[in-house]
Amino acid sequence: MGMITVDEALASILAKIQPKGLEKVSITEALGRVLAEDITARRDNPPLDNSAMDGYAVIANDIQSATPDSPVKLELVDEVAAGSIGTITLKSNQAIRIMTGAPIPPGADAVLMQEDTDKNGSFVFAKDKATVGENIRLAGEDVKTGDVVVPKGGVITPAHVGMMAVCGRSSVTVGQRPTVAILSTGDEIVDLDQVPEGSQIYNSNGYMLMAQVASAGGVPRYMGIAKDDEKDLLEKFEWALESDIVLSSGGVSVGDYDLVKASLQKMGNEMVFWKVAMKPGKPLAFGNIGGKPVFGLPGNPVSSFVSFEQFVRPSIKKMMGARDLSPQTVQATLTETIKKKTDRVHFMSAVVSWDGGDYTVTPAEQQGSGVLKSTVAANGLLVFPLEKSELRKGDRVTVQLLNT
Repeated sequence: MGMITVDEALASILAKIQPKGLEKVSITEALGRVLAEDITARRDNPPLDNSAMDGYAVIANDIQSATPDSPVKLELVDEVAAGSIGTITLKSNQAIRIMTGAPIPPGADAVLMQEDTDKNGSFVFAKDKATVGENIRLAGEDVKTGDVVVPKGGVITPAHVGMMAVCGRSSVTVGQRPTVAILSTGDEIVDLDQVPEGSQIYNSNGYMLMAQVASAGGVPRYMGIAKDDEKDLLEKFEWALESDIVLSSGGVSVGDYDLVKASLQKMGNEMVFWKVAMKPGKPLAFGNIGGKPVFGLPGNPVSSFVSFEQFVRPSIKKMMGARDLSPQTVQATLTETIKKKTDRVHFMSAVVSWDGGDYTVTPAEQQGSGVLKSTVAANGLLVFPLEKSELRKGDRVTVQLLNT
């Protein structure tokens, strides 16, 4: 198999991904899930015209001449609190005390703020005029009966949860979250509670990928570390295949790929590709065992991080039933000239800033596939197109936003 482009790789992967089933969850557990039904308003909100202020319900025409020096005297005939409904119809030269959220009494057409009045016994003195409709929130101003207020296919946000509550929905239908097995490979890797010796390193990829899976909405399952031994690999992969998606990191470069490849082939792996025209992340394998997608991510941490963002995150989102699988991007002005060869697209850790009404982007100083600290300060991945060898300072470039 030859090297394929990022777009070809993503299309091949997504063609193998099918959404999981649906489930109903409480809205208290819905945040971050993918909504599988349209949320429709069952009634107008607000249900009645109501006051936007604490003050007095009045007839606007009665107080057109009111000023601080020459207030208009109105008879105070009732008081209406939020949650109650007044029974008195307002007449000319009368006022009704009203609280924020309380229904507008019959006959009233404006609410005068409390700060623009003086009260004396059973009378109130209006010190300012009002226009018809002033400080009144109309019925259905927020949503009307039958409106689709949250469409299906999107990731549920706190605002969505609030709107669901407005509509009286205590539970909603969402896509099931896929379980994602995470397996690191290599004799040089040790877990966090072990003491590394010589050239051994901690298993950073395993824990980083767990966090990425969780941030994408999946359920991470840590499989630990498989040694460079076919028996151990087979046992770990067999366990991993109890999950919906399998992620392994390491063991997919030209020199060490055969061991992982042989293990997967014995388990019936249908290999789709194993080289992508991208940097970092060229040695990336994707296959399928019994209908379950298997990703062989590179061992270098930045390569693993970037590969996940390009291919695994959209796969998890599709499996959850998401409508939009693309990363959030912005166009930004490049702050320095950068160069590369034209054989691969580069994804460069970068800092995106909002400056004077425009986005600017500055690549991290070190871009090595093993320099994970470059991603710590980064909030974006600058996309350096495959066909370009140079991007100049001042050019407009595409940046994928991270942590969004």
